[in-house]
Amino acid sequence: MELRQLRYFVTVVEEANFTRAAARLHLAQPGVSAQIRQLERELGQPLLDRGGRAVTVTEVGRAVLPYARAALAAAEGIRQSVDEFSGLLRGRVRVGLVSGASTRRFDMASLLADFHDAHPQVEISLTEDTSERMLDALHRGELDLAVTGLAADEPPPGISVRLVVDEPLVAAVAADGPLLRTYPAGGSIPLAALRDRPLISLPRGTGLRGVLERSCAEAGFRPRIAFEAAAPPVLERLAARGLGVAVIPPPADGAAAGLRTLALAAPQPRGRVALTWRTDGPAAPAARALLAQLRSTLPVPGAEAAPPEETQEPSAAPRPRRREPDRARERPAG
Repeated sequence: MELRQLRYFVTVVEEANFTRAAARLHLAQPGVSAQIRQLERELGQPLLDRGGRAVTVTEVGRAVLPYARAALAAAEGIRQSVDEFSGLLRGRVRVGLVSGASTRRFDMASLLADFHDAHPQVEISLTEDTSERMLDALHRGELDLAVTGLAADEPPPGISVRLVVDEPLVAAVAADGPLLRTYPAGGSIPLAALRDRPLISLPRGTGLRGVLERSCAEAGFRPRIAFEAAAPPVLERLAARGLGVAVIPPPADGAAAGLRTLALAAPQPRGRVALTWRTDGPAAPAARALLAQLRSTLPVPGAEAAPPEETQEPSAAPRPRRREPDRARERPAG
């Protein structure tokens, strides 16, 4: 029995497909299949059921799975302990990013590239998804950290946050939109005035959509969503064509895009984006190091007037036994 066979087995179970598992492992599919069959012959029992459209785990495989994961975790722990002595940072960090979050406020690609330049042995996996699904993935340990939208004032239990964006949302309409006959551009409008009007919003599961639905409920109505899109720039273009009212962060140059904006009031919804992680902190040193770097480099709302807003600090990473030039970055900033 070899560690690589256990790794292949766990990966196939997680992907429910040999081809996807092989792609994730950067291997040829026949080689992965052959190694798992060799493991099954050694154990004397089938671990996977290959008969259906998706690969499923057998009863024996289900019993073996936690031990396989524990063996892989133990091997990774050994490598991390050795790395603490050598000053080497390596491993894999799984990062989530809400769609469209980095287009105007920060350049997430550059931040991750800077980290990779400093730590070339660390593999970074980046996934775009809705905030709701990424927060669930954080809870399940499938992501190490994520930049997500926040639908509620308080973070979900077990999740720590550091705000990146906190701004009022506006109603964006076409330059000749009928709403402007009653409410002049540049002024304000009560949220209740959007009752029964076609609205343009991000999809369900995103922070902005959650904020909109909650604010409309407080104003006494249910929003009528006419169009959905995954990124604010697309919402702006839909609104500029007169297809509805986009409830979005203030556009960078709304007038040039053919938009006029109105401040929302009573209640005033706010768009909030945050760096999020499990309260007990990522386990791997590489993930802790990236978290520390992002906490220190991502923008902070109102940074001129107040320190970064954070809740529930993660546990500090253990101090290395030998001092190396870049080891300070392995501990989350205090």
